[in-house]
Amino acid sequence: MRRGGRGSDDKMTMRLVRTLITLAALGALTACSLPRGAALESEITSEAKSENPTYSVVEVNRASVPMIAQWPGTGMEEGYRWLSGTRGPKSSVIHAGDRVTLAIWDSQENSLLTSPGQKVVTMNGLAVSSTGTIFVPYVDEVVIAGQTPEQARRVIQDKLVAILPDAQVQLALEAGTENSVDLVSGVAKPGSYPMPNRDFRVLSAISQGGGISSSLRNPLVRLTRDGSTYRVPAKDLFSKPALNVVLRGGDQILVEDDERYFTALGASGNESIVNFDKATISALEALSMIGGIDELRADPKGVLVLREYPASAVRKDSRGPDMPYVVFVIDLTSAEGLFAARNFKINPKDTVMATESPVTAAQTLINLIGRMFYLSTQVGVI
Repeated sequence: MRRGGRGSDDKMTMRLVRTLITLAALGALTACSLPRGAALESEITSEAKSENPTYSVVEVNRASVPMIAQWPGTGMEEGYRWLSGTRGPKSSVIHAGDRVTLAIWDSQENSLLTSPGQKVVTMNGLAVSSTGTIFVPYVDEVVIAGQTPEQARRVIQDKLVAILPDAQVQLALEAGTENSVDLVSGVAKPGSYPMPNRDFRVLSAISQGGGISSSLRNPLVRLTRDGSTYRVPAKDLFSKPALNVVLRGGDQILVEDDERYFTALGASGNESIVNFDKATISALEALSMIGGIDELRADPKGVLVLREYPASAVRKDSRGPDMPYVVFVIDLTSAEGLFAARNFKINPKDTVMATESPVTAAQTLINLIGRMFYLSTQVGVI
């Protein structure tokens, strides 16, 4: 009887220990959240439904994408734009600051310009003044700015006819600042390059500078003109002839790394800062660039794009967001969401976040409880 009583007491003790372990484990699970690599979609978007939300939530669908595309840009201090293509004449035009060299031929024996036995006199490096003139002996100031070298040659020769009937003029042009472009950086040979004609284009200038440096990542061509800046990816400039625009004197060209980026977070294939590799990137392309979403963890109905707009962009109509902070929600499980994601453009400095699947959290809980019961069983055996 005593032995039976002790056995019964031991079994009751084992059951009590198992129960206490299980209760302790469940208590621990309810007291703190499960460890996860990303937030749930509902956890992020729930505040927008409160009385005093600090951000708004916008569903990305085919109806909302055109509206969002009209909202002000974000993430860049200046617009991403380029000049329209034009075509210029093949001849150069003389500007103030240029220099010309005149060679005047005269066969007369008593020429006013040449010495006895001399048939030609050369005037090197005559500077075109701010008023567009050069000084020619016995003729005085001659306006040549705004003319092609051939036109200027004829004007000078016509003025010399009165005193030198047989004179013939040759003219060579050396470009000044207003007839040159500057290659500032990102090429093999930076420097100032004269424009051989008025059809001198961006790619021709870059070629003269020795081409784009191979050390640049996704090079971006920046053109500065009259205080305005224009930018285009180099790969677009190479592949689209219409972008190879005509340059003007005084233009500055810089080739540099494209510094635009977005951030990838959550249950994605890659959590990092991702650089833009072309002018525009859609949400689907951004997901492809980061290796997609984790099929075992991510919620395909809860891909989020977090974006901050300037206060000046906030509006009460469809032409802008109603709050500076906006969370865009993309559902990849429907054709509607997929088409919308293909047309939704990622802005520089956006955050693309794949949220955690609720099923993953539930599975984690089930696995933990299973391990707890297994542990309690092991204690009972001991």
